[in-house]
Amino acid sequence: MKEYEIISYSIITISALVLIILERIFPYNSGQKVFREGFFNDFALYTIAQSYILGIIIFTFIINYIDNLTVLSRLKLFSDLPILIQLIFFTITHDFYIYWMHRFQHSNKYLWRLHEAHHSTKKVDWLSGSRSHAFEILINQTVEFLPIVLLGSPPEVIAYKGVISAVWGMYIHSNINVKTGWLQKIINGPEMHRIHHTTGKGRNRNFATKLAIWDWLFKTAFQPNEKAEVYGLKTFFPENFLKQFLFAFRSFKK
Repeated sequence: MKEYEIISYSIITISALVLIILERIFPYNSGQKVFREGFFNDFALYTIAQSYILGIIIFTFIINYIDNLTVLSRLKLFSDLPILIQLIFFTITHDFYIYWMHRFQHSNKYLWRLHEAHHSTKKVDWLSGSRSHAFEILINQTVEFLPIVLLGSPPEVIAYKGVISAVWGMYIHSNINVKTGWLQKIINGPEMHRIHHTTGKGRNRNFATKLAIWDWLFKTAFQPNEKAEVYGLKTFFPENFLKQFLFAFRSFKK
């Protein structure tokens, strides 16, 4: 295992442990358990098994195929740029894409079928963000990492960009009572994203993931005074992992 891989996995693991501790000390919704309903599915099947398999498919097959077809990475357009500059660039550009993709998922009935798995958890915490349909991840992570490869960035950029996405995803879903004041106009966190996971009107607002500025700029921000309380879907959603995957392909009611 390369040094940057060890660093990446270490940061993700430590961040998860810190968030779990903070959820116990400063809970947004009191009474939530660490090993809540769906924990095994979200941790073992979505976070570990699905992520591992999709990683192989995305990098070994899809991205590798496109790279060999275009040979753009041979130009090494970004290879001489400092890694920090590359991470800032790819974080902002991908986050802009995710905002619009996420917003489209909530308005398009076909894409919503893929996205509803992410909204199905009734208890939102540091692990909730991992529950996403395989096809949704396939699309979004291909878009996330393909430009990094094609522009000739070193593998460290892929690893550290993955860390940013993972840690930020855990943070915005975490059950932590955070008050960031004016920073919430720029940096997204649980105080706005947890509202997005409610069954109320907030579900169709607050689409930003890392940069809350997109919601404020495009007028989809929603920050009520009261806390979010009821999460999940108003409709039926299966508990079994395989059934959750297949549920996206059920027929539409006439």
